[in-house]
Order: sequence, then structure tokens, then C-alpha cells
Amino acid sequence: MGRTSDADQRLKQAALDLMWEESYGSVTIDDICQRADVKKGSFYYFFKSKAELAVAALEKLWTDEWQPNLDRAFSSSIEPLARFTGYFDTIYQSQLETKKKYGKVLGCAVCAVGSEVSTQEVDVAGAVRAMMAKKLKYYESSIRDAVAQGVIEPCDPTQEALALLGLLQGLISQARIMNDPEILRRLPDMAFGLLRVKSKGVPQLIAQH
Repeated sequence: MGRTSDADQRLKQAALDLMWEESYGSVTIDDICQRADVKKGSFYYFFKSKAELAVAALEKLWTDEWQPNLDRAFSSSIEPLARFTGYFDTIYQSQLETKKKYGKVLGCAVCAVGSEVSTQEVDVAGAVRAMMAKKLKYYESSIRDAVAQGVIEPCDPTQEALALLGLLQGLISQARIMNDPEILRRLPDMAFGLLRVKSKGVPQLIAQH
């Protein structure tokens, strides 16, 4: 098997990369093993199926990347609206780098997988929904803080967070479809319009950036 101690981690990373670069349905276990440099027999030592690997890979993505990045972007030490502007810029820059590396915009792997398997792979779809639910909590908290500061109109933070997630996912998907990361430049203005940011919140953002 070779490098047995980290073979499962390499399989998870290979699965994430291939699902992002291609699609869940088109990627085979053979493809994953080849990318991870792991023998197929060893794959079944760690995982019963591609779906089980996909769930483990998504959990790895949350633990290793999404949660640390969200903790950093939505830290309570940052002003609520500035959390969103920094977060949106990170998304835009990430898609620029992706296009430079792969020659195409890949969008969000989690959204792509979720859309593809939502009615097919119950466990994989469940893992995607769990990640989205946890992400929404960061949005809700920041929206609640912004309301408390009086920089956005009073609202239901849960509903506004859901609407914001829908806008974000839609624009990222559009950027992938059109192969144009510049679409994401519109995200801050559209998001703050959605959240009904008051004019007094804008000078605060300018002062911090």
C-alpha cells in the first residue's frame, strides 16, 4: 500500500479535488485511487464506498478549511459589516486564483456536489446540508450584531442569512457557468442591498479598508 499512515487522508483530499475539478458522478474510485497514489484494495480498507469517502472528505474540508476560515472572517473582533466585505473579497480572490491555476472557474465544490446528489446520495447530501447549516450560523451572528449596531434595518437574522447564502451560492454558480470570476465583484453591493445596509454603515467600512 505504501505510506499507509496517511493513505486515508490522501484519499479524502483526492476525492475533494476531483469532485471540485470535475463532478461527483463522473469521478470513479479508480480515479480517486490514482490521484491519491493508493491501491484500490487499500481504498476498501478505509471506506466501504465512494459515498462514504465523500462524507469523510467533506468533514475534512469543514475541519481543515471552512471552520478556520469562517472563524477568522467572522471574528467578533471585526465590525459586523467588515466581516462580510472581507469574506466576500476572499471568495473573489479564491476564484481568481482558481481560474489562473486550472484555466476555469470551479465555483464551490460543496454547492456543486450538493446540487448533484441531493436526491440520490442521502448521506452525502446530509453532509452538505450540515456544512451549510453551520455556515449560516456565522452569517446569522454577524447580521444580528449589525442590527444591534443599527447599521442595517431590523430583520429576522435567520431569514436574512438564508437569503444571503442563496445570493452567494447563485453568484458563485453563475461565475462557474460563465467562467468569469468578475461576476463576484457585484457581490458586496448586492449583499448589502439585500441586507438593507443603512448609509451610516458605509463610512465605517471605508474607514476600515
